[in-house]
Amino acid sequence: MKLGTRGSALALAQAGTVAAAIEGAEVVTITASNDRGANIVDDKERWVRELDEALLDGRIALAVHSAKDLPARLAEGTMIVATPARANPFDALCGAASLEGLPEGARIGTSSVRRSAQLRALRADLQISELHGNVETRLAALGGNKFEAIVLAMAGLQRLGRSGEAGALLDQMIPAAGQGTLAITAREGDSESIALALALDDQQTHRSLIAERALVEVLEADCHTPVGAHATLEGKSISLAAFVGRSDGSAWLRDELTTSDGAGVAEAQALGREVGQRMLAAGANEVLGR
Repeated sequence: MKLGTRGSALALAQAGTVAAAIEGAEVVTITASNDRGANIVDDKERWVRELDEALLDGRIALAVHSAKDLPARLAEGTMIVATPARANPFDALCGAASLEGLPEGARIGTSSVRRSAQLRALRADLQISELHGNVETRLAALGGNKFEAIVLAMAGLQRLGRSGEAGALLDQMIPAAGQGTLAITAREGDSESIALALALDDQQTHRSLIAERALVEVLEADCHTPVGAHATLEGKSISLAAFVGRSDGSAWLRDELTTSDGAGVAEAQALGREVGQRMLAAGANEVLGR
């Protein structure tokens, strides 16, 4: 059983947890375009596509992704089979004890337009600068004088054993759809691989992801769109919080809706679509500059 992943330390750590749960599984590193040259612009969907290709041509049986990196529409012939229990979904502030405690005009490093939009909506005085690279590279940037703080996913820090680097949890910001969630994908019809992966599925996490991805699909968003989505389940209720904003913080929308009609797959998908339609009716396209 070959599990495909990209070669970053975080991706390998994530795939390692999945491999440990499947007897005899072997982690296979797929070298993506982003990993072959420093001059290639960061494009998560590009290396997701290469994992898809490896899956479809049989080089790997399963692929392990950060769910937030998957496009709203999966490659034809592939499917999300399982999502292990979700890690912390929120963003973390590294280098400072709180967002409020940062000095006026503080310099914050992030490559995420979603984070930029919400940071500026919360504090218009902040100077947001692009910061690319893996988790280790970004943390190393704090050692110089370029940034007072940086923002990373708490789940990534935890999986790398570096949660102590977080000065504060930014739970006032809505995370990316799927943040903190691993998505295991397989070829449609590959019953053996699907059966093995299904044993790792956490239904609550999976239904949260379905709601978040339904919202993203309605908004026609991708990893370059400043959109946040966070679903939670409790009993027969599902709640979904959503954010759409301009990267400069000049305009933004937030919405939250709870349904008590059930917490199944159909209800999760319907909730995501409804919140997406509400955001569009409230002017999401105009906020996004479309």
